[in-house]
Amino acid sequence: MALRVPQSAGPQLFKEGYKNLQGLEEAVIRNIQATKEMSEITRTSFGPNGRNKMVVNHLEKLFVTNDAATIIRELEVVHPAAKLIVMASQQQEAEAGDGTNYVIIFASELLQRAEALLRMGLHPSEIARGYELALKESLDALEGLAVDEIKDWRSKDELLKAIKTAIASKQYGQEDILGALVAEAVVTAMPARDHSRFNVDNVRVVKVMGGGLSQSRVVHGMVFPRSPETVCRRANFAKVAVFSCPVDMGQTETKGTVLLHNANEMLDYTKGEEAQMEKVVRELHDAGIKAIVCGSGIGDLAIHYLNRYDMVAVKCPSKFELRRVCRVLGANPLARLGVPMAEEMGYCDELRTDEIGGDRVTIIRQWSADELTASGRADERPAFADRIQKSPLVTIVLRGATTNALDDAERAVDDGVNVIKALTKDSRLVPGACAAEMELARIVQDAADKTAGMNQHAMKAFAQALEVFARTLGDNVGVDSTALVAKLIAAHHSKTGDVAGPTIGIDVDYEHEPRVLDAHKAGILDPLAAALTVLQIDQIIMAKTAGGPKLPKQQGHWDDQD
Repeated sequence: MALRVPQSAGPQLFKEGYKNLQGLEEAVIRNIQATKEMSEITRTSFGPNGRNKMVVNHLEKLFVTNDAATIIRELEVVHPAAKLIVMASQQQEAEAGDGTNYVIIFASELLQRAEALLRMGLHPSEIARGYELALKESLDALEGLAVDEIKDWRSKDELLKAIKTAIASKQYGQEDILGALVAEAVVTAMPARDHSRFNVDNVRVVKVMGGGLSQSRVVHGMVFPRSPETVCRRANFAKVAVFSCPVDMGQTETKGTVLLHNANEMLDYTKGEEAQMEKVVRELHDAGIKAIVCGSGIGDLAIHYLNRYDMVAVKCPSKFELRRVCRVLGANPLARLGVPMAEEMGYCDELRTDEIGGDRVTIIRQWSADELTASGRADERPAFADRIQKSPLVTIVLRGATTNALDDAERAVDDGVNVIKALTKDSRLVPGACAAEMELARIVQDAADKTAGMNQHAMKAFAQALEVFARTLGDNVGVDSTALVAKLIAAHHSKTGDVAGPTIGIDVDYEHEPRVLDAHKAGILDPLAAALTVLQIDQIIMAKTAGGPKLPKQQGHWDDQD
């Protein structure tokens, strides 16, 4: 490749402060170095033995996690090439719910392999074309690597085959406890007829401090991590009104002045407010409503009259939670304070307060047909309740000693649920523990040997890049990664023997020396489910940062006068 000849300064093309970088050394190599630094941050957190990162974001909030999605979300990456990799990993998170670190590591390794080819004299377009051929070969070969399939979506054992592997990468050693919780929750929330309509939003997580992870449990229904605002804390076969507005006396948008001439006028003024609030609560009670859910504040005067009429009031400050409540109750949130119409009214079979650890939680749920029959109170259920679609919403209540431990457990649960969502689109499973990646590396390497022209060099680099996952897992376990990769290559090329074939992966439990195992027999299975863009960039133009100069950081007691 021809060297770039420096040119004299020409006419001013951009505003003052712009940076213009182009050519191999200034643009392409710099981009590759930026993505390499990006992957070095998250690479040590890959796999079951990944290390935690301590991240303090711009709001000075502390995160201690090995979840790459959380790490890159809290880091403010400014380099444009590294941002492309971050965007690709975020899209992977949005599409599959997992595999963020996988994308960053693989994209960075592809670019590092491309750097050597660029220095040899290959053009970026030739490397990109070779990578595209290798990608096509990998996708075709991946179809034949499936070793298992989810057949019964109502079976916990079937779902655990995929859930445990996903959870083990975040909570190694706790996959049996969390896997059982996720499997029970998913089976409950799975639609009976069409599993492709499974909604991950129907599986909620509530974190309650105290206890241990083994004390976590699944609760059928919606759980609020707070107790009701009223004295009455239980209601069965209850009509429910949901308000998105405050349950309180209306306040004027502007300041108003009330002129009171004597004490009697003051008493009449307060009595008027009391009478108006009592009228609203009495109308709700006369309509048969036993409980209200409010997305905003509930005034003290309203709580007083709600207690007088033995009604339950639950506060739900999150609009997302309020939306879920409406789905469970079959209600419409009202922006006005008053009696809801029949089609706006919600219903629940049970609303109760339970104690988990030292915290009180409120549970809203609909009974199943079996529970309704066993209770012997089916005749108490109103006729209009049959129109409410049975929402299979379920809540996993996680227990833990610290906030960081609970946050990590929640991320592991989210990964397990999202894996099932991905499997509803394609239920096939491939061997995990880097077995599929090493088999793809062998297949692409063989295809490269049969390819003529310059493309074969890029295809071989693609095959070598697939080995990065085995090397990374080996480094994180603490064994000789070179010897481990050599064992895997030998096992995948061998046709005979106990440890041979396309399902051979890494044994992360053995820390003294590199050891491999049959990932299929060990039950380590993964779902079948942007580097070229970075490589094809040959020029970087960066604008000057918006805004004026940053203010110097003030020292303590800077406003004290001497």
